[in-house]
Amino acid sequence: MAKNPLVSILEQNKLTCPNFVDWLRNLKIILQSEKRAYVLDQAPPPPPEDITSNAYGEYLRHVDDNLQARCYMLASMSNELQRQHESLETASEILLHLQGLYGERTRQIRYHISKELFTCRMTEGSSVQDHGLKMIALIERLASFGVIMDNELYVELMLQSLPPSFDTFVVNFNMHSMETSLPW
Repeated sequence: MAKNPLVSILEQNKLTCPNFVDWLRNLKIILQSEKRAYVLDQAPPPPPEDITSNAYGEYLRHVDDNLQARCYMLASMSNELQRQHESLETASEILLHLQGLYGERTRQIRYHISKELFTCRMTEGSSVQDHGLKMIALIERLASFGVIMDNELYVELMLQSLPPSFDTFVVNFNMHSMETSLPW
């Protein structure tokens, strides 16, 4: 079988703990392209007794797909994570364990980033450009965790974070229904 060119994504972005969300997204892209993503959510069915039935063929397909997904997962982990997960037999078991390890941590990180974004305020006299870049960086960090908001909400967050000396600008911006987008 020819090697999937998308696998290079996993080779270049091995799982090292803090990048779990990005790694999982890349893994799902590859497995979806190969029509194997279902093994992340489903444990293999028990083997049917009749080896001539269609169910046996489906069982063998699931076993093969699980093996391929499991190999992708293990090959794209740091050595330490490989050692921790090599005894697990299914891709769904590995994913469940990884989510247990990093899922809550991811939630905490996302919470702190969003809190920093929503409470971010520019101090009077500081650089608008620096403040804008800081907010864009926070928005991008949230996006890396899968949090995507409407562009208008991003703009409103930016406007609300400005000090009182920008009140006239904000009123003007809203009165004239100005449109803008953040630079990505």
